[in-house]
Amino acid sequence: MDNLLEPKIISLLPAATEFIAALGLTKYLVGRSHECDYPPEVQNLPICTTARLNSHKSSGEIDRDVKELVKKALSIYEVNADAIAQIKPTHIVTQDQCDVCAVSLGEVERALKELTQIEAQIISLQPNRLSEVWEDIERLGKIFKIPIQNTLTKLQLKVELCQKTVQSLALKNLPTVVALEWTEPMMGAGNWIPELIELAGGKPLFGETGKHSPYLKWEELQQADPDVMIVMPCGFDLERTRQESQVLKQHSGWNELKAVKGDRVYVTDGNAYFNRPGPRLVDSLEILAEILHPSVLEFGYIGTGWDYF
Repeated sequence: MDNLLEPKIISLLPAATEFIAALGLTKYLVGRSHECDYPPEVQNLPICTTARLNSHKSSGEIDRDVKELVKKALSIYEVNADAIAQIKPTHIVTQDQCDVCAVSLGEVERALKELTQIEAQIISLQPNRLSEVWEDIERLGKIFKIPIQNTLTKLQLKVELCQKTVQSLALKNLPTVVALEWTEPMMGAGNWIPELIELAGGKPLFGETGKHSPYLKWEELQQADPDVMIVMPCGFDLERTRQESQVLKQHSGWNELKAVKGDRVYVTDGNAYFNRPGPRLVDSLEILAEILHPSVLEFGYIGTGWDYF
């Protein structure tokens, strides 16, 4: 970190916290969001955000609460200005990708306006696809004046290896895949997920690379009748995903879906992997490849990263 005073970094984005750790900057982290939980050592840092949502409610109730907050023009998350004032950071990393997923850029800017004595540099990340995740690594490297090529190369090589292995299968018909980012109401997974599905040797339905996740009607899912369904709700771990997925069984015709009859419906730890555009998106790719091609690929994530429905 040449020619740079020792930074004091607050990360308000779980993916950014993971990148900062991957780049060897963990010792400079002085604060985090209430959702930043990886790597484990960051959990002892001061928490600088809170949520207006009760995450213990059901998926349907959480969705209704989000819509109510949006209707009232209220942010879903609050920044703890007092905590930031005490820490006196030099850098605050946030995002401008999804106001539902983490503290927004606008919320951080409003908080800093109240703290005239704080002159922190705000770093806002906005990845919507894999290439933009790599660009975020490069941005962080430039800002903190550290080499990033080894970290970036290791991640990209794992992606290339998985892709080449899948391509070597010479599949004539790729399995059609519906990835659900939410279960009640249903949402298809967008942004980087369709790209990862394609790299893993699947044909994504409903979600589109680089675009936000769309709402999905049950009739649309029935008509598509995918070969594979993967449930990855935003913010839920594996066990919570299993619980929230049970509502899908209530739909008329559930047992007639091709994926259900073929025992190809899966639950995942979306919170740790798929929902975070950080280093573990590479692990997410391996999970998808393991799910889609179990007879050929095995990375050891079953029971932790994913499981059968």
